[in-house]
Amino acid sequence: MNLISVKHVNKYFLQPAKMQVLNDVSFEIEKGKFVAITGKSGSGKSTLLYLLSTMDTAFEGSIRINQEEMQGKSNPWLADFRNHHIGFVFQFHYLLPEFSVLKNVMLPALKLRRYSSSEIEHRANELLKLLGVADQAHKRASLLSGGQQQRVAIARALINEPLIIMGDEPTGNLDSHNAAVVFDLFKKLSAENGQTILMVTHDEDIAKRSDRTIHLTDGKIDEVHLG
Repeated sequence: MNLISVKHVNKYFLQPAKMQVLNDVSFEIEKGKFVAITGKSGSGKSTLLYLLSTMDTAFEGSIRINQEEMQGKSNPWLADFRNHHIGFVFQFHYLLPEFSVLKNVMLPALKLRRYSSSEIEHRANELLKLLGVADQAHKRASLLSGGQQQRVAIARALINEPLIIMGDEPTGNLDSHNAAVVFDLFKKLSAENGQTILMVTHDEDIAKRSDRTIHLTDGKIDEVHLG
C-alpha cells in the first residue's frame, strides 16, 4: 500500500526574487520502507522533506499521506495530523534546555493524550533505554553532549508511535558509531514495526543501505533506485 503519494509538486521561493525550488516532482512510497532522499546542497531535498512533513504548505500539486490530501488543509488540522502520524528529527536537536531529558521526550505524548501520564513516562524511559541514554533521564537537556541530545530528540520523535519518521540529516552531527546506532534503529523500526522512514542524508553508506533512494538535482528527481 502506498502511504505517501506525491504528484506534480512545484515549489517556489519568492524572496528575494521568485525561484523554483522543486520542479514537477512525483513519486510514491510504500508503508514500512526506509527511503533516503539525496542530492547536493541546494538540490531541494530538505524543501521536499518539509513539504512532506506538512510544516510547509505553500506548494502546487498534490501530496497525499495515509489517504489524506495535504493541499488546502487548515493549520490546526495539519498540526493534529502531524501529532498523530509524523515524528520529525532535525539535524539540530531543538530540545528545551531547561527541561529534563525525560520531560522533553514526554511532551509530544502529553499533548496528544493517547495514554496516561504514567504510561507516557514508562514509554519515554523505554525509548531512552533503547537509545542508550536512560542514565541521563533526569538531567537537564542542556547538560548532555551533542550526540546524547540527538538521541533524545529521536526518542521524542518516536514517543507517539508515528506512521512516518522523517529526518533532515539526523546523523549529520553524530560520530560514525552513533550514526550507525541511529541508522540500525531506524532500519529496525521499518522492518519490525512497519514504520516508514524518510531521511535526507549526505551519507552514502546510509543511502546504499536504505530500501530506496530518491535523488534530486536542481529541484527535479533524476534517479530513483532500490538500495
